[in-house]
Amino acid sequence: MRCVIARFPFDLTKSGVLESMKGVKPEQVFGESVIIGRRHYPVKQVGQVVTRQDRRDFSAGEVVRAMTRLGFTCRSLPRVATVPARVLSPLQRASAMLGVPATV
Repeated sequence: MRCVIARFPFDLTKSGVLESMKGVKPEQVFGESVIIGRRHYPVKQVGQVVTRQDRRDFSAGEVVRAMTRLGFTCRSLPRVATVPARVLSPLQRASAMLGVPATV
């Protein structure tokens, strides 16, 4: 199947991707991942191995779209809701960093 990644066309097949990723140790996943075989690979690592291009040359979305079209399962980590920190004055922040109680 013809896929465009980083403005370059690639003729990718599922078996070709499986062959390319054989023997590649998965890096730790922090964001989106692709399940190839029984392993979870970061999307950018898969894109780099398959296209032999630098990871900065393509987006994760391009690789996810291509891998999904080939029949691989792509996952993303759920976004964690962040709780806004308590608003501190500059003196309170500096005192907290130094471990000294602020006297205001």
